[in-house]
Order: sequence, then structure tokens, then C-alpha cells
Amino acid sequence: MYTVPDSGAKTAAHAVLAAVLRVRDGRLQALLWQRGREPYAGAWALPGGRLEADETLEESMLRHLAEKVDVREVSHLEQLETRSDPARSPGPRELATAFLGLVPRDADPAVPDDTRWHPVDELPPLAYDHEPILLAARERLRGKLSYTNLGFALAPAAFTMAELRDIYTAALGHAVSATNLQRVLLRRRLLEDTGAHRRYGRGGGRPATLYRFVSDELEITDQFAVLRPPTIVS
Repeated sequence: MYTVPDSGAKTAAHAVLAAVLRVRDGRLQALLWQRGREPYAGAWALPGGRLEADETLEESMLRHLAEKVDVREVSHLEQLETRSDPARSPGPRELATAFLGLVPRDADPAVPDDTRWHPVDELPPLAYDHEPILLAARERLRGKLSYTNLGFALAPAAFTMAELRDIYTAALGHAVSATNLQRVLLRRRLLEDTGAHRRYGRGGGRPATLYRFVSDELEITDQFAVLRPPTIVS
């Protein structure tokens, strides 16, 4: 028999969260803010907040990010996952939709006093289920660096291959050869020569060519590609 839903039943709240990542000082870093009230007062957490009735998920995420970081500096934002475990929040039930956001290396967005960048490999204890969400964001990034042009969202507007290698190495968590990376990205027509060069120091070494990504729109470039760690021959 069909049962009419109880109109007085409470609807679960819905929050949006952002795992915002960047590469700085050779490390992959995440943006976290320190909660000022219970639950988890004093704990670090992903930036985000309540979804309002008149907002889309994307609109809500951009609004909350604007409170923590200059969203003009976020070069990429995509939906990551939705968490719906009834026990994920110690209070009333709350669903959470998480996003992956990326900031290029040369950007330095202003953040409030309660917000800090933390190395992903040295995270403090995080509130709720934010640590697995953040680690899922890292894995999404690593996967897409292999088969898309997503490196554009972490790199500055112009870069040497050595600089781009350092970005990929920090994000992927393993060594990357600048020569191999250059060959792969040029073969996929993802990079172009800017015509400019960068000279390091006062030595007489050959100036390094400056490249840029051809597009700053996400594209699948090699569906089955994987940037693997170098093989160690014993």
C-alpha cells in the first residue's frame, strides 16, 4: 500500500565543501580553515558551508569560497563527490557535496586569519570526514594530470619545463622526468613555445625556453594514459 510521506519530517541539510589545492615550495598544499565553534571547535576543516534554497551547488561553492579565498585566483573547479552517510555529522543529518579547486603556482590569494595552506602529506586532524574527501581530491588530480591537460590549472601562465616538472612531481608524489614530460605534452599538442626564454643566474648557460598551455579549458587528451613513477633498475 502506498504511504503518503510525512510532511512534517525534517529534510537533511546539504553543505558544500572545497578541496582547494596548489603547489608551492615543491609540495602539494591544501587550503584549510580552523573552526570557531562546535562541533569540532578548533579543528581544521575544508572551506564550505550550507547550501541555500535558491542556490545551485556551484553558486553556493563560489559564495563560500569568496569568504575564504579570492575565487578569481581559482583556475579550476569541478564537482568531486557527495557524502551521504547518516552518521557523518555528530549533529542533525547533513549531506555534503565536495568540489576540487586548483590554484596556479604564481597566484597568492589573500586568506583570512583563520585560514592556512597545509602540505597534504602533513595534514593536521580534520573535522568530520574531510580527510578522506581531501585525499580523494588528490587522487582525482593525479588521475587527471595523466589523461587531461589539467596541468594548466596548477602552472603559471609561462614556465620552463623544469618548473613544470617540479609541479607535476609535487602533485603526483613521485619523480617526473622533464624530458619525458616535454615529449608527452608536446606530442599531445598541449604546450606551445612562447618565444621567450629565462636565464638563471649570471652563468653562460643556455637560456631555458618558456612554454604555456595551449588551452585553459579542461580536455581529455589521452584517455588511457598514466604518468607512472620511473622504473628503478637494480
